[in-house]
Amino acid sequence: MQMPFPTRSLPSRPEASPPAPDAAAAADIAACRGLLRHGSRSFFAASLLLPRSLRDPASALYAFCRLADDAVDLEGGPADAVADLRDRLARAYAGTPRALPADRALAAVVARFDVPRALPEGLIEGFEWDARGRSYETLDELQDYAARVAGTVGGMMAVLMGVRSTEGVARACDLGVAMQLSNIARDVGEDARMGRLYLPRQWLREAGIDPDAWLAEPRFTPALGAVVRRLLDAAEALYCRVDAGVAQLPMSCRPGINAARFLYRDIGLEVARRGLDSVAARATVAPSRKAWLLLQAVLRLWPSRAASPPPPLDATRFLVEAVVPRDVAAAPASRAATGGVEARVVWLIDLFERLERREQLQYGQSSCGPAPH
Repeated sequence: MQMPFPTRSLPSRPEASPPAPDAAAAADIAACRGLLRHGSRSFFAASLLLPRSLRDPASALYAFCRLADDAVDLEGGPADAVADLRDRLARAYAGTPRALPADRALAAVVARFDVPRALPEGLIEGFEWDARGRSYETLDELQDYAARVAGTVGGMMAVLMGVRSTEGVARACDLGVAMQLSNIARDVGEDARMGRLYLPRQWLREAGIDPDAWLAEPRFTPALGAVVRRLLDAAEALYCRVDAGVAQLPMSCRPGINAARFLYRDIGLEVARRGLDSVAARATVAPSRKAWLLLQAVLRLWPSRAASPPPPLDATRFLVEAVVPRDVAAAPASRAATGGVEARVVWLIDLFERLERREQLQYGQSSCGPAPH
């Protein structure tokens, strides 16, 4: 699975008398935030630059996505897990979620923001493709997969931010797909060791690599590096389209979305900096580098809009059409000030420094040096 969230479980809560409704909702969000803080550091860092009114609902969405991903990967039979996820989603949309923090939080978010059901349904469909061991022959087919497991999340984030224009939702889905391609490029070796191959098989054959033979004995070669380079180039083309979407967001939302795109884009850049070998080791972005990217996320708030915006990707068109007909007019962009964001960046720098020190104590100093600034 290539979701941008590592595996963790939601912390259990002790049995107690049911709290008041507001306190219960806050406890559910706190559980979701706890999951993401320890299991999805890039998202957690980016979310701290979102306004509080969006940080909590975004955390609820991401937590459900993370747990859904884990359920298909780890719990019993994949087919049964997918069916169970569909039941959980149906109950959330019916307003009768299961007694789980992420499910209750999701139910509240989809009702409050009128999130089209086609978006989380598309996400679960992507998980079903994984459960079936689906392979991808071309980039178009891989983008179909990425649209489901990541473009859907971009679409849901756009809805939370009040963006329902064709261009705005299309660019949000572009970002999700780009982030997914970056993750796939990073995880080539890790996926192969689990018997999974997401690189377009057509590209591998064009590079003189037999996909099945390589999967049986994965190793890095310059030819494989060239395939990884092509995938990173495809991701970069999508990252370049995202500025126009950021320009449509309320000002207070831009630092958080910038942070997400800068952090995930840098995953691919780190793969390139390491010679495109993501088989021998999994590329990670140094905390000091992350802190610098978060600072850039705060400073680059006025991107230009494209004179002739490109149409949605064929892979994400169904997501855009699920959102836009509900209210074609996009919500007007807010001119809210970014007060407090600078203080958050200082806090984030300190956070990453502490995380780096803790990881060095636990696992020892990494053999790879920090990424250049």
